[in-house]
Amino acid sequence: MTTDTLQLATSLRTAFAQARAKGLRAKEAAEAIGVTEGVALAAHASANLTDVASLPVDTPLTTWPLIPDWLELLKSLEACGPLMALTRNETTVHEKTGVYTQLSGKDHVGLALGPDIDLRLFFQRWAGGFLVAEPGNQTDGHARTSLQFFDARGVAVHKVFPVQATQRATWDALVQSWVDTSRVVTFDPSQPIDPKPNGAGLNAEAVAADWAAMTDTHQFFGLLKKHQVERQHALRTVRGRFAREVPAQALRQALYKAAFDGLPIMVFVGNTGCIQIHSGPVVRIEPMDMHGKTWLNVLDTSFNLHLREDLIDHCWVVEKPTSDGIVSSLEVFDAAGDVMAMLFGVRKPGQPELRGWQDLLAELPTVDMPQAVPVPT
Repeated sequence: MTTDTLQLATSLRTAFAQARAKGLRAKEAAEAIGVTEGVALAAHASANLTDVASLPVDTPLTTWPLIPDWLELLKSLEACGPLMALTRNETTVHEKTGVYTQLSGKDHVGLALGPDIDLRLFFQRWAGGFLVAEPGNQTDGHARTSLQFFDARGVAVHKVFPVQATQRATWDALVQSWVDTSRVVTFDPSQPIDPKPNGAGLNAEAVAADWAAMTDTHQFFGLLKKHQVERQHALRTVRGRFAREVPAQALRQALYKAAFDGLPIMVFVGNTGCIQIHSGPVVRIEPMDMHGKTWLNVLDTSFNLHLREDLIDHCWVVEKPTSDGIVSSLEVFDAAGDVMAMLFGVRKPGQPELRGWQDLLAELPTVDMPQAVPVPT
């Protein structure tokens, strides 16, 4: 490591610590000093690791690079018992506690299909990962450790944390076994974000015809790719037939209704490297206004959702034809056109959609279609 690199890492560590001392979470602290979270953590990388189990509770923020065999790493976590899986995007955090089971993968795409940890993994986006240690809780006497994975820009794609029920000795030994202190992990925040198709020359009739011909919800991604159209543009193309816009408060209404009725739902939150899914009921819905931000929270025993409700720009009720009948979703977008979260009724392949979910969506009011502005003559 050159002198300039050492000086930069030292400067980043100091600035990051100052930002964290103001109460900012890691992602926000990194952005406050002009870098991504991955870059900030890489500045804390250590070439030495003794024994994870013996790390003192007041261990300062320290990171160690991981061996980048992501699927095998995630498979190995089953031995630890329950863990907390965290996947987030710019506006929404999805936390699910359970055991990493039924992991499989092929050609840089992975799946976790356990009853609690349900993931879609796109490993070509995973550029680096760390074992992270931070000051812990004096009550349990452990440093706070986690596994954190990032894309090429240093944006988090997935994180794993131990919980009270975790086999702690197994976790400590296992995460240490995946450390490679000789590895240097770097990120480039200047890498461009994937551009959204602009829909130039879009044939609306062809989109609608392909939409009507779908027999599986997964064919929707092929439809977007075939027609080179981004998701909301496609929804507007079939508005009134397969999609209708609903108010921003529709998400809150849907969560409250699902909780009141005991209706099991699926909550999808993702980024370019991972999609994480909760399947089951939601119970404790708690909006919160804090520092000028409105968070819509689900605070259940094994599932937490934290969504910036004030950043909702559009909500859509979407219907997709399948061989099992219509499958409906509530899809929430931010001002950049990115999906914040998607909700479905719980269902298995071969089963029709829950009637209760259909009834819930039917209660959501439709936003009137914008009227064309007349051209002055």
